[in-house]
Amino acid sequence: MAKKLPFAVIYDPDVARHLASIERKYHSLIRTTVENQLQFEPEAVTRNRKPLALPVETGARWELRFGPDNRFRVFYRVNVEQRQVRILAVGVKRRNRLFLGGEEVEL
Repeated sequence: MAKKLPFAVIYDPDVARHLASIERKYHSLIRTTVENQLQFEPEAVTRNRKPLALPVETGARWELRFGPDNRFRVFYRVNVEQRQVRILAVGVKRRNRLFLGGEEVEL
């Protein structure tokens, strides 16, 4: 059986601003979770990885949820032909509110 090639994980420039608003102690959790969850089967639906019903303003089509109390959200888009996963936004969910870069966005 042939080994599957991993997808390249590419971060959008806005993600740096989003991460700056998240406590530094969570940065390695975010990075390792993104790499572990999205390198090989980024379009596999799981309990914490789902396609979005409507694409968000960033163009993301998928959402990954993780972290303490499932508070972190990673929004991404997959290009199967180029084997790329583009991370478009990293946010924090507090109750029914989502924050990207410290600013609340509409769900």
